[in-house]
Amino acid sequence: MSALKHSINELILFAIYSLGESSKKCTFEELIKECFSLFPKEFCFSRHYQWPDARKLDRPLRTLRKKKLITGSPQTSFSLTSSGRKLAQEIVKILKQRKLL
Repeated sequence: MSALKHSINELILFAIYSLGESSKKCTFEELIKECFSLFPKEFCFSRHYQWPDARKLDRPLRTLRKKKLITGSPQTSFSLTSSGRKLAQEIVKILKQRKLL
């Protein structure tokens, strides 16, 4: 799946939403796996395309928390706030319109 013009923050919100919809707990490890599975080009190491790069989630997760779109931490788990869920649902609609899902 190609992410096209979506920001890393939007892709992470989508991945957290996706995990929630599948009733999986959104631990940091699950989030890395989900992001890489859905958007491998955006979440891989620059020289090793077959491996996920967890560093690409660090700053965006802090930004999303600061904007009050998510709650949680890498030591516990992550979840969407009501405004984060609303934004994630908008991202889902856009991706569906582009027939990426």
